[in-house]
Amino acid sequence: MIRSLYSGATGMIAQQTNLDVVSNNLANANTAGFKKIRADFEDLLYQIDREPGAPVEPDSMIPTGIQVGLGTRVVGTNRIMTAGNLQVTGNELDVAIEGDGFFQVTLPNGEIAYTRDGSWSMDGEGQIVTSNGHLLEPAIVIPEDALEIVISATGDVSVTLPEEADPQNVGQLELARFVNPGGLKAVGKNLFLETPASGAPIVAEPGDEGMGTTIQTILEMSNVQVVEEMVNMIVAQRAYEANSKTIQTADSLLQIANNLR
Repeated sequence: MIRSLYSGATGMIAQQTNLDVVSNNLANANTAGFKKIRADFEDLLYQIDREPGAPVEPDSMIPTGIQVGLGTRVVGTNRIMTAGNLQVTGNELDVAIEGDGFFQVTLPNGEIAYTRDGSWSMDGEGQIVTSNGHLLEPAIVIPEDALEIVISATGDVSVTLPEEADPQNVGQLELARFVNPGGLKAVGKNLFLETPASGAPIVAEPGDEGMGTTIQTILEMSNVQVVEEMVNMIVAQRAYEANSKTIQTADSLLQIANNLR
């Protein structure tokens, strides 16, 4: 009975973390480039009262033994890197990645961060930046008299200038991909950082070396499926409730034992 009290407690703690993950997914259902997260569980230690396979006679052995588990815990949160839905915006600086890869962003400390959020803007100097003012890497500057911005599927950025018939190239987008993108460290603001688990970035132009291609005037939205997350929330709630019932039941059994005369 004591084991069941603590096993139920570990289940409640694990489901609380699961609900936290589901809540974060739902909160970011409309966040451009967001990738949903899944909580992964593992069982804990086992108390072995009878070893499976132990010999009982010269020609026979115990087939299964007696093994009682001691609960569960969250072992990791796995980021699901499937593509989100594409949304047409008509904004010249909105760019989606169709396929593998991340945009690169230069942080104020000089570190390179990575994002799937392609909702770009221009600062007062014509530099392409994120909504938080972080510079696109490599930097691209749009002339102030540009009439039109064109971004090709291979990442070529060109502009149409007054009194010039031919578009002028002003920069080239580069993407980065990772052997294990799920190992990237999320730091908020739609940004990720490289970690030893993700591996070093492989940088190339869109369409080269396994990179995806770029699509202008379109944004990749979150890959969160609201209905799926609602179902996950119900499952977490019921599992939390079931674990609380095991604690209540174990407590009732202990109360019966305490009331013995």
